[in-house]
Amino acid sequence: MTADSRPPLPCGNTEVDMRIPISVEGYRHMEKELERLKQERPAIIQAIKEAREEGDLSENAAYDAARERQGMLEAKIGHMESRMAQFQVIDINTMGGDKVIFGATVELEDLDTGETKKYTLLGPDEADYASGSISIHSPVGKALLGKEVGEEIAVDAPRGRISYELLSIRFLGVDAKPC
Repeated sequence: MTADSRPPLPCGNTEVDMRIPISVEGYRHMEKELERLKQERPAIIQAIKEAREEGDLSENAAYDAARERQGMLEAKIGHMESRMAQFQVIDINTMGGDKVIFGATVELEDLDTGETKKYTLLGPDEADYASGSISIHSPVGKALLGKEVGEEIAVDAPRGRISYELLSIRFLGVDAKPC
């Protein structure tokens, strides 16, 4: 089920889909960040105004720095706005099933080392490896999509090919930490 009016994202579909999946919580975070960036505009405009009042702009480092900050800020705002227009907002708190899809939390066992790992599969704009989430577009994420418990997956990594067994699939939502 999705939070917007478009049909669900065909996770694992091999056709090119220009929509970018993101959880409701991830989208809210992006909205807050965009609003924070937009609130920086008046301060930069004021800095440009003050630097202009200093006189000669050809050798005015404060003016150059403020204009550069303005350019960087506007580029970041533009990038975020264009990305957000491509998002397909998905409420992962309503997801379920027996196959790995966007929003699933999986437990994997490295078949060489016996080490287990847990990941939540999210979109590229909200995945954070340090907090236990990976992008569905990462090598591991791509290999997991559509798989069921008990299946083996192989991922090419810098250390070589890594084989995993999929131990479990759960749907916890983003509020639950995947241990």
